Amino acid sequence: MPMDDRKQRVLRAIVTLYGAQGEPVGSGLLAQQFGHAVSSATLRNEMAALTKLGLLEQPHTSAGRVPSAKGYRYYIDNLLDAGARLSHEEQRQVKLLFREMDHDPERLAQSAARALADLTGCCVIATTPKSEDLRIAHYEVMQVGRYTAAVLAVTSAGGVRTRTVKLDVALRAGDAERLAETLNRFLTFRSAADVRDEQLRAAAQSLGEDGAVYYPVISAAVTLLREAGRANVYLEGQEHLLGCADQAESFRTLMEFFSDTDALKRYISPKTERTTILLGDELPDYPMPGFCIMTKRYLAGGGLTGAIGIVGSTRMPYREMIPRLEYFALMLGESMSGKVQEGI
Repeated sequence: MPMDDRKQRVLRAIVTLYGAQGEPVGSGLLAQQFGHAVSSATLRNEMAALTKLGLLEQPHTSAGRVPSAKGYRYYIDNLLDAGARLSHEEQRQVKLLFREMDHDPERLAQSAARALADLTGCCVIATTPKSEDLRIAHYEVMQVGRYTAAVLAVTSAGGVRTRTVKLDVALRAGDAERLAETLNRFLTFRSAADVRDEQLRAAAQSLGEDGAVYYPVISAAVTLLREAGRANVYLEGQEHLLGCADQAESFRTLMEFFSDTDALKRYISPKTERTTILLGDELPDYPMPGFCIMTKRYLAGGGLTGAIGIVGSTRMPYREMIPRLEYFALMLGESMSGKVQEGI
């Protein structure tokens, strides 16, 4: 049975109406949507045909129709308008949001996720850029307690990472500066694979006879080096999902998905530059009908990429969400690259 123009129009209308109201769509309401240019009887026939094709479902015998997972996939792949853009006023508001954010890559990704969650009323996932070539450009060591030091690492991409360590001996005047000098001499601009045990022993020995007691600081610096190129994941707006009562059966699976960092990174990272939409039915590891993940890659400069995505109900208004997500991805990438936005 072919998908002619009228069937496509009927499917598009049902997706729109069901998304707005959350109730099965009957032929009477559909006729109103078509301005009564098509009779209810004709629309019932078209709905029956779409149901036979597996694109619509009928929750109850006397109820209207709702889109199936197959129907949503057809709509997304064939009927969803591409190229929509935010209005100039919305763009201006988003630029203002980014101007107020801390542009450290870690904080920026989290702040952007929070802002997009607030704007869309959905849950948002954002990752920081991943790069095997990222290095630590500079270390600082600060005394934060008599026996406690904070190790700060500035990456070659401008990000800042921190670890706090406890020592068995009290820090003395000048120890923090001495430790920072050692870390910068032995560990900056090296890959984690380049750092050998003998180098770490040499770094400890350079601190003198009592250098071994400061080994926790050196170990923390190495950990920061190993973590530098890994993508971090930030999850914001989970509270918005509590309103998805019609997806209650999938909610536990969704929470398990959120706790699996590797899965989050895998599904939030599109393989192409295009906006990607995954339906919950299509996730083999975490099937969660009723939910979907919309993701967009951003370019952070220097060949680095990250991703930002929206998690919400399959009933979400895709035509409104896509341009918002795409503009946030654009702004996040430009902000990561240090580009100054003009024309606000």
